[in-house]
Amino acid sequence: MYPFARMFWQLYLHRKAQPLPLTGTHVSHHYCLPWDIDMWRELNNGRTLTLYDLGRIPLARRVGLIGALRRERWGLAMAGACVRYRRRVRAFERVEMRSRLIGWDARFLYLEQSMWNRRGECTSHILYRGAVTGRAGIVPTAEVLAALGQAQATPPPMPGWVQAWIAAEDTRPWPPMQD
Repeated sequence: MYPFARMFWQLYLHRKAQPLPLTGTHVSHHYCLPWDIDMWRELNNGRTLTLYDLGRIPLARRVGLIGALRRERWGLAMAGACVRYRRRVRAFERVEMRSRLIGWDARFLYLEQSMWNRRGECTSHILYRGAVTGRAGIVPTAEVLAALGQAQATPPPMPGWVQAWIAAEDTRPWPPMQD
């Protein structure tokens, strides 16, 4: 089940947080709870993706995106993700999550998130490709930026590893081949 109570808690905790610039970093703290673990007593890989929502949605709120989505009656969809898992997170461990918009192109927003344990080690890192959606499909990023009052914003240079991932995704067949 989706952790609605935890999401509302995060939104409540950060309700008075200062607005962030578009590429600002939202920092939040989370615990790995017993229902987040798998049979190896560590944070389940699927649940990790769900927990990343707990950082991404407050980030969207702090940069003004949630307000723009409501005003324009838009939605937000994930169009792809690439994740690395490097350290185990055990039950009741606390992690610090860092979430930020790393850049954008004409159609997509690219978000980077990471979880860090108390020893300062990165436990996982994810790159998301997100899209704002409307009745006609994907809303062009220029239109989204205008709704945020950032029409003149220029995207920061995309790191090489992000560009390589985008290029690799562009070569991936869609729909996938059937046997």
